[in-house]
Amino acid sequence: MVVKPASISEFLTQCDGKNGWSDPAPPINITANVYQVGSCGIVALLITSDDGHILIDAATKQAAPAIASNIERLGFKLGDIRYILLSHEHWDHIGGLPTLQKMTDAKVVALQAAKTALESGRITDEDPQAAVHPEFEAVSDVQVIEDGGKVQLGPLSLTAQATFGHAPGSTSWTWQSCEDEKCHAIVYADSLTAVSGDSYRFSDHPDYIASFSNSLKRVAAFDCDILITPHPSASDLYNRIAGNAALVDPQACEKYAKTARKKLDARLLRETEAKK
Repeated sequence: MVVKPASISEFLTQCDGKNGWSDPAPPINITANVYQVGSCGIVALLITSDDGHILIDAATKQAAPAIASNIERLGFKLGDIRYILLSHEHWDHIGGLPTLQKMTDAKVVALQAAKTALESGRITDEDPQAAVHPEFEAVSDVQVIEDGGKVQLGPLSLTAQATFGHAPGSTSWTWQSCEDEKCHAIVYADSLTAVSGDSYRFSDHPDYIASFSNSLKRVAAFDCDILITPHPSASDLYNRIAGNAALVDPQACEKYAKTARKKLDARLLRETEAKK
């Protein structure tokens, strides 16, 4: 039986007081053929077409069964998911990936840096969060995509945008979604926060900071009508779907990157002052 997506009010009621990475949530429509099928606190993005579907991110291992149920609740078959993409290689976004890969038989696509972590079951030592993130179930048969490469499926065409910083394999995805002949440039922009283990100092890694800074400039320049982020709170996603703020905002990516720049600068300043 096909069930319509939950209303945003239903979603918020179910997630009231819950923003955990594994807290189950009903599926909601964001725009056109784009659905949030993840948990209360983590986005798993389903993009649909008559030729098959694409899933971006898989939340935690505990959340995977609910994600699968949400996809089926919308009337879509798990076997019609052709590709699973990811934002970055931390367990809160890819912990459910092995389960969903088995359930869908979809191809997993990632940048090389993310592939290395996925297939080993641990993030690389280059990652600022290497000391704090647990190991996870490894993923097999990861197909590498280059920066600027496209995942194409029927009318769907998603571009991989390397946005190194939050993690070495951080990837943002850009595409167009249309409804009633009205098209919007959609950006699923990866996390841009400078988070690390207690002993890691970003200021000790100037090359990392230079690449991170380039990513912030890149995100700011995206053609960006609708911004979606892996952690929904980072883009005020639910308030925007509810109509309490603009869902369509061509300056959204620029604002998102600007906020991240301020936080990175503040982090570097704290590190410098701590040296004194």
